[in-house]
Amino acid sequence: MDRRKFIKGAGIGIAAGALAAPAIVHAQQPEIKWRCASSFPKALDTIFGAAEVIAKKVSAATNGKFEIRVFAGGEIVPGLQVTDAVQAGTVECGHTANYYYIGKDPTFAFDTAVPFGLNARQQTAWMIHGGGLELMREFLKDYNIINFVAGNTNAQMGGWFRKEIKSLKDLQGVKFRIGGWGGTVFSKLGIVPQQIAGGEIYSALEKGTIDGAEWVGPYDDEKLGFNKIAKFYYYPGWWEGGPQLSLNVNIKAYEALPKDYQAILEAACYEAHAWMMAKYDAQNPAALRRLIQGGTQLRLYPKEVMEAAHTAAFALYEETAAKNEKFKKVYESWKKFREEQLLWFRVAEQGFDAFQFAQSAKGQTTKKKT
Repeated sequence: MDRRKFIKGAGIGIAAGALAAPAIVHAQQPEIKWRCASSFPKALDTIFGAAEVIAKKVSAATNGKFEIRVFAGGEIVPGLQVTDAVQAGTVECGHTANYYYIGKDPTFAFDTAVPFGLNARQQTAWMIHGGGLELMREFLKDYNIINFVAGNTNAQMGGWFRKEIKSLKDLQGVKFRIGGWGGTVFSKLGIVPQQIAGGEIYSALEKGTIDGAEWVGPYDDEKLGFNKIAKFYYYPGWWEGGPQLSLNVNIKAYEALPKDYQAILEAACYEAHAWMMAKYDAQNPAALRRLIQGGTQLRLYPKEVMEAAHTAAFALYEETAAKNEKFKKVYESWKKFREEQLLWFRVAEQGFDAFQFAQSAKGQTTKKKT
């Protein structure tokens, strides 16, 4: 036998085998099809779109072996019953804001936002590096759920009102659509909170079932058409400084996934998280400008309202912690982390931002004079 021919042939065989091995392993991976129930309507391409980003990334990374089909709120279950569907195994996963489920336990709120809480960056930091994810997963385990950070709208606006809010007196008896614990705090100031899914808010506002509503911010609010009914647009959304969205996954469905599929799913959620924050920041400025040009009256919440809400919020947290051990465990971690974050952001972020804002305002004033 020609030794050189043998070595050359063997080399080709070895190389071919090395190249083929990953393909063979990939082919052996199971084909999995999941359903994802979203709490949001398809028309809202950013908040609904994050779940689609997850599905596309998972499919691409598994060569189509792991498929997640996303359903809008109401297609499988109502928007405010997504977590129930995941818990029961009706769907394998759901994209939602967990503060919708505070009626089960107020501890759910920490996975999304609480009034005067963390901004988007701080919430992400708490979840990923501050122990928040571990605490929320421990809590959600009782609901057969493992959660993944999967979006954040950034600081939200304070909602639409038909009449101007000049003092606490103007809030009395107002029926206002608001999600999460913001409604509980607002109720202590005289508001009558209404929790309504995103796709149903416009009709409730149009029919007069509610007097005002908050959703996310200019980009989404413009799409939903709230400015056609209520002209006063308030800020800030003090109850949602950085509300996080989560992909809730049924634990049994998750544990049945191959390990590489689990890793791919987690990575896709992180990408959707960053994607959503970036898109809202990119789209909101132009949308706000269009709304104002169309007649929307931008208003800052009166200091009296903000201070009363802040006092009521932290009294509520202390009261709840005193009687709910699960809440207390998460709250103590969250509160300590929040204080550290406020100190840091006051030093670096506020100093930088305040100067930038002042220079921008100065520039706008100069343009008007010329």
